[in-house]
Amino acid sequence: MDKRYVVGLGEALWDVLPEGKKLGGAPANFAYHAGQFLGSDNAIAISALGEDKLAEETIEALEEHGLKYLMPRVPYPTGTVQVTLNEEGIPTYDIKENVAWDNIPFTPEIEEIAANCRAVCYGSLAQRNVVSRENIQRFLDATPADCMKIFDINLRQQFYNKEIIQQSMRRCNILKINDEELVTIGRMFGYPGLDIENKCWLILGKYDLDMLVLTCGTNGSLPGDPQGRGG
Repeated sequence: MDKRYVVGLGEALWDVLPEGKKLGGAPANFAYHAGQFLGSDNAIAISALGEDKLAEETIEALEEHGLKYLMPRVPYPTGTVQVTLNEEGIPTYDIKENVAWDNIPFTPEIEEIAANCRAVCYGSLAQRNVVSRENIQRFLDATPADCMKIFDINLRQQFYNKEIIQQSMRRCNILKINDEELVTIGRMFGYPGLDIENKCWLILGKYDLDMLVLTCGTNGSLPGDPQGRGG
């Protein structure tokens, strides 16, 4: 294989909304948008699907959008998130557990992609189960030395802990985090009193990151790097 890939690695799921279902999952979204810039042959989404009708619909949706994928079938249901709205229209999410993307295998085909990976984006949600967590880490450790590893922290419900966050930060060279997640991480790591900027510089230095991108909702994003102190 002489091609270098940009990979979205992690959860593949359907958001089941009151008005119908919609294919979701941050890794596939990353791979799709990367493919718009680099060409669809260079971007690929890696996850796992069940042996069910929803898996077939997933494949149809991915192919309709022209997104390459490597999603082995496993004996678990394809992932879903049940979205409900209260009287004020505020959503709540039930991310179903013990589903296909909790059990991503490390196949020879996935290992080959890792060996030829130029950039990979991964998060904490897909690491909530030990099978996917260990295999995501195996993938990251099998990438070339010059591979860009982007940790889109993406904290969801109770599906993370300090160990998962630390292991993921040690393996990345770019961290993407939002302002609310930064507050959570500050409490978790024992520096809740620092302001936003100093929290960012502390994380940049502690984990020897090339860049940290802080998103602030409607206020946009602030990129920072150890040389330029941007943002």
